[in-house]
Amino acid sequence: MINVNRALSAPINIHCDHSDSMGARDSGWIQIYSENSQEAYDNVIQAVRIAESEEVRLPVMVMLDGFIISHGIEEFKTLEDDEVRNFIGENKPKYSLLDIREPVTHGPLQLFDYYFETKRQQADAIYKSRSVIEEVSRQYEKLSGRSQPRIEKYFTDDAEYIIVVLSSTAGTAKSVVNELRKDGLKVGLIKPRVFRPFPYFELAEALKNVKAVAVLDRSCSFGAQGGPLYIEVRSALYELVQKPLIKNYIYGLGGRDISLE
Repeated sequence: MINVNRALSAPINIHCDHSDSMGARDSGWIQIYSENSQEAYDNVIQAVRIAESEEVRLPVMVMLDGFIISHGIEEFKTLEDDEVRNFIGENKPKYSLLDIREPVTHGPLQLFDYYFETKRQQADAIYKSRSVIEEVSRQYEKLSGRSQPRIEKYFTDDAEYIIVVLSSTAGTAKSVVNELRKDGLKVGLIKPRVFRPFPYFELAEALKNVKAVAVLDRSCSFGAQGGPLYIEVRSALYELVQKPLIKNYIYGLGGRDISLE
């Protein structure tokens, strides 16, 4: 499912922030965020393959920022229709809705004797999806020539300070990194493409030697110690012996613009 990110009411607002998808982050869906139109296109194709994997069988939500990406105009490269069909493959459901010889029930009532087991199966499936997402990404790179790992690292090899941010703002933040690098500051950026399942181990490895981390959130988690992305990044750093300083910045609620400054 494609989710064009928008602010949640009230007050009424249809412009971009991430409060809609972050409000569903614990629903059991896989969540993938897109920086631009090219990523949105590529993510949707991969999402179908991931969701239909026999090891996963979970819904996938592909995010793109409302108005900023959804109503923007930019060039992107497409694949031939036959290439997409062959990559996704034919959906072969394990249980057909129309096979009267093997009837099944969908959406049944489950009380305490079965509900727990169902949720455990969901947890196992989303954990297994990590390797499936990586394999689908590798195969898609062979087809398209575009690499899209679970986290994108930008100038992180020698970075002392790192910005962590989702979606379209990563493009703006990369420009900031470029400018700060010109001034001699060793700044880098990490963009988690996949938010659920969250890439804890990859982030911890990428951040273990830096001095400070700035996490940008385009939504609030009311009553918590920070925004949803910040909470996850902070948790990923918990087991590090030497933890970097980490700060949270809430920005862009209700579509408010963010500048380089």
